[in-house]
Amino acid sequence: MKGHLVNQYGEVVIDLEVIKKYAGSTAVECFGIVGMAAISMKDGLVKLLKGDSLTRGIYVTVDEDNKLCIDFHVIIAYGVSIKTVAENLMENVKYKVEEFTGLQIDKINMYVDGVRVID
Repeated sequence: MKGHLVNQYGEVVIDLEVIKKYAGSTAVECFGIVGMAAISMKDGLVKLLKGDSLTRGIYVTVDEDNKLCIDFHVIIAYGVSIKTVAENLMENVKYKVEEFTGLQIDKINMYVDGVRVID
């Protein structure tokens, strides 16, 4: 299902890949987020994704009320407060994605799949 907006001029349909890319670029701007994570089912290893692969660590769904649910699989910087990073990510993503798309966000879930030491 895609996100859609209806107004007096017609309908706007937003592909979930667009939302994923925007949410991913917003997330990596947040303090403490090193990048998105992808778990290899074959090896069980967590890989840090950069650049064009940002959308692979993000899952977006649209419910029947046309509200978004966004799941982030992230790698965070060593030594930062996970609670603070999560709150920062959720507030920034909620504000920017709602402003960008015009759709409401119902839930944002953050899964910490790894920790990386930053030099």
